[in-house]
Amino acid sequence: MKQESFKDKLIKYLTIYWTMFKIGLTTFGGGYAMVAIIDRELCDRKHWIEKEELLNYIAIAQITPGVIAVNTSTFVGRKRGGVLGGIVATLGVITPSIIIIMIIAALITNFADNEYVKHAFAGIRVCVCVLIINATIGFIKKTVVDVLTLIIFLCVFVTAAFTRIETVFIVLVVIAASVVWTLIVSRKPPAEGEGSGTLQGDEKKGGTK
Repeated sequence: MKQESFKDKLIKYLTIYWTMFKIGLTTFGGGYAMVAIIDRELCDRKHWIEKEELLNYIAIAQITPGVIAVNTSTFVGRKRGGVLGGIVATLGVITPSIIIIMIIAALITNFADNEYVKHAFAGIRVCVCVLIINATIGFIKKTVVDVLTLIIFLCVFVTAAFTRIETVFIVLVVIAASVVWTLIVSRKPPAEGEGSGTLQGDEKKGGTK
């Protein structure tokens, strides 16, 4: 295997940083709104990860401390460039927010009551809702693939929307139920005819030789 030169590594890490910087700079609304941008940029355009991998990263990021988008970016950077890649990706995605927040914090008292600013924030909030809904629809198509996942989706949706149960407990219950179901299915004996059909096919092949 050809070892990467210092120049190649530098270009790779700068690419990771700049890609995550653009994602952090052009996204309003935080974690879930950022998911749609991450999906389009990293899965569809650069092909750094598969959509299924992104779903796994988001699921882990949801149940671990920290911002979803930042955690997800760290996972992607780690896969792309190791531990240093994860650090670079994290720095890239948070740098725009730090700069913009520092500027806004210094000026907020001067324009917080401005009518134009209020209308601008109202429009941004609507845009954020659309981004979240768009990302949600895309993930539903990828994850709700059979009756079991549909039942889980409906149960979690009803529980999260109409009860005050903490999200972390819902996630833990779903994880436990999924593990139990997987163990039950993996221990189920094969349906009648599956094994024999394969055996008969092998015998036929052996007889024709």
